[in-house]
Amino acid sequence: MRFATKQDIEAPIADVFQILTDFETWERAAMRRGAEVARTDKLRSTAAGMRWSARFSYRSKPRSMELELTQIEVPTLLRFAAIAPSVEGVASVELMELGGKRTRLHLVLDVTPRSLTARLFLQSLRLARARIDRKFDQRTAQLAGEIEARYRAVKKY
Repeated sequence: MRFATKQDIEAPIADVFQILTDFETWERAAMRRGAEVARTDKLRSTAAGMRWSARFSYRSKPRSMELELTQIEVPTLLRFAAIAPSVEGVASVELMELGGKRTRLHLVLDVTPRSLTARLFLQSLRLARARIDRKFDQRTAQLAGEIEARYRAVKKY
């Protein structure tokens, strides 16, 4: 199942990319929301091969996931692979410069089931596709707002 959305961000592409690749900040944000996140690679800089292990609660059940940064092209592309016991997915974050201080974020998430239960769950999502797409768009707009706020906070100093 594929989810895709686009959002425009009022910040230069280089700054948006820098904010998106500040993985320590994103790890702390996930921990504040109740997830347990641990970096599992030994890389010292941002590069393909970075890995995280995450545990969190979803629909009142404990879940776990392994996440890997599989491709990085500065400053236009980040691609992640995620593997969980029941689903796997690929997320692509593409950035396009629209002007000096404007960037378009294109987020694509492909999810495939690894079990019969996951297949049934994804089928139920297909039935509520409009609602799921709306929530995905809202969450991506919220992410774009967070990036803009972080950009403005950094540029004040």
